[in-house]
Amino acid sequence: LEPRDIAAVKLNRMPYASPPTSHSYCSQSITGLYRATMRLLKKLISAKDGSGSIHLLPDQTEDLWHAYNLLQPPTDRVSSSTYRKVITTSNTGSTTNSKVRTNLTVQVSKVDFDPDVMTVRVSGPNVEESKFVKMGAYHTHTLELGRSFWIEKECWDQIFLDRVDEACHPERDAEVAALVMQAGLAHLCIVTGSITITKAKIEKTIPKKRTGSSNHSKAITKFYEAIYQAIIRDLDFTKIKCLLCASPGYVKDDFHQYMIQQARLRDDRVLLENLDKIILCKASSGHKHALEEVFSNPSILEKMMETKVAKEVTVLNQFMRMLDTNPDKAHFGFNHVQKAHEELAIESLLVTDELFRNSDILTRKKYVQLVESVRKNGGKVYTFSSLHVSGTQLQDFSGVAAILRYPLPDLDQLELDAASSSDDDDSDDDVVPCNNIQESMLPDDVF
Repeated sequence: LEPRDIAAVKLNRMPYASPPTSHSYCSQSITGLYRATMRLLKKLISAKDGSGSIHLLPDQTEDLWHAYNLLQPPTDRVSSSTYRKVITTSNTGSTTNSKVRTNLTVQVSKVDFDPDVMTVRVSGPNVEESKFVKMGAYHTHTLELGRSFWIEKECWDQIFLDRVDEACHPERDAEVAALVMQAGLAHLCIVTGSITITKAKIEKTIPKKRTGSSNHSKAITKFYEAIYQAIIRDLDFTKIKCLLCASPGYVKDDFHQYMIQQARLRDDRVLLENLDKIILCKASSGHKHALEEVFSNPSILEKMMETKVAKEVTVLNQFMRMLDTNPDKAHFGFNHVQKAHEELAIESLLVTDELFRNSDILTRKKYVQLVESVRKNGGKVYTFSSLHVSGTQLQDFSGVAAILRYPLPDLDQLELDAASSSDDDDSDDDVVPCNNIQESMLPDDVF
């Protein structure tokens, strides 16, 4: 490490993982190490073939989602500091168990992401000599916040580099908070450009209204108070651009009045100064999937247009509408989209990040090449997260779709013609050539 990097390691008190063995690489030190984002501590990538490694330090929960998308079995390697259970045998034959901290490099064979606890588990065989672990012995790294790690790849293509740049950019995408609620049930979520995180789930039993009984109103007050405390505890209004409050009926309005009243009584400056960020909207229920209805509302999107979430949802809604009104300008499925790109007709390409995690190298490469080629020819590319509501919708359309600059009504016919022409070529190869046409036309008994 360079002196600046060593100082950063000491300042952050992070366990240092040794870099993978490399040579003939161009070393690049990264400035801006003290931002509250994913930190790119070192970048060792060959300019010749794109192979190499990077040293990352996750600072926020979303950084682990980016790390999960960067890892691709079975070619990648991960190096990190970790704990390993070691059994030692004394001269007398007695054994003792102990946990030791060591640096291990594993060949990635399996990657798991748990969105509930926000951890990434990377499993694979050890590929470097270690004092405590044999070569080929399996180990599982748990990537956590505040613990640095190295990722080594045979090729860092543009999709991977864009993902690193997105994670390490100093200006985070604007975040949106969403509260979907009904009587007795509420979900408080953080919605970023990559992932929807449930910060709190509030459930209370609400008895029916009965004459002469105050149990209903008391239960409602307790329910609203639990939501109020969750908002104070789990939301950072310095980063959040807006808080969407959605419900069926007048539940959202009643809670909004309760929140304003309590904020004034308690002189809660955090809420009082951010009341203008609250947007009331309709939803069919208090379940998390109701966010899909909220983001499909054009009037709501207009109020949050500066966020990345709104831009992605807007282009997806545009694609959906175009399928109904002008289907010749909206196509989905790789073959249709690829054919449209060959005609240089793609204006906007919509693709889910799930496709880039495909374990088949050739399949992943064809999607990477499609994205790079569309960008090169002036098209816009929107990458949707599979953990986001909009990404789930796009996955129903095979994960890749396109809005065209001009209609291609004969796109299906062009594909059929291409398929039939290839079949004709194959059938021609099966025909035995005849040297003399006239001879081929004569009956067999002439000869």
